[in-house]
Amino acid sequence: MINGIRRIGIYGGTFSPPHKGHVEAARAFMKQMRLDYLYVIPTAIPPHKQLDNTVDARHRLRMCELAFADVEGVIVSDTEIRRGGVSYTVDTLRELSAPDARLFLLCGTDMLLTLDKWREAEEIFRLCYPIYVRRENDPIVSARILSKISEYTERYNAVVRRVLVEPIEISSTEIRRRLASGERVDGFLPSAVEDYIRRNRLYGAE
Repeated sequence: MINGIRRIGIYGGTFSPPHKGHVEAARAFMKQMRLDYLYVIPTAIPPHKQLDNTVDARHRLRMCELAFADVEGVIVSDTEIRRGGVSYTVDTLRELSAPDARLFLLCGTDMLLTLDKWREAEEIFRLCYPIYVRRENDPIVSARILSKISEYTERYNAVVRRVLVEPIEISSTEIRRRLASGERVDGFLPSAVEDYIRRNRLYGAE
């Protein structure tokens, strides 16, 4: 807490499944933004991507609880799952906003580049500070990011910052593919998450 203001992070996503890249991003986010605590919030139904409907939201919530169990200050929240329907970021920001709170929203590259297309984008920028993290080192993408940040600053008076973390080339899509095809996922998942997936035979894993 700084000057009586709670610094609250928000990290949403499908987390299907949550992997080590997610965990490392959360650790860096908390440290570099000096957060008091961080809400990890699995979506109910994401508005911007197809979700693997074979994995129930409650499984994704439980996997998040296992994945982030050792990260001090993380609160895994079922707020969007309880709300049901399509999960809109602006609704979650409204729910968590308070006079004594400053909200920081963690974005991946794709999310940052399209944030102005999200529902009530102007309200999103009013309610939070977008903080982005990258998992790639493409100079073309770097130029697009800088251009977009300039646009957000001019259009919304936004303050956008970056979390610096060593890029971890892991995607949930690739992990699901490996699990379904019987390939190894060593080093990609927290061990408790992999055990949970195999016990419950999620994503076609045996």
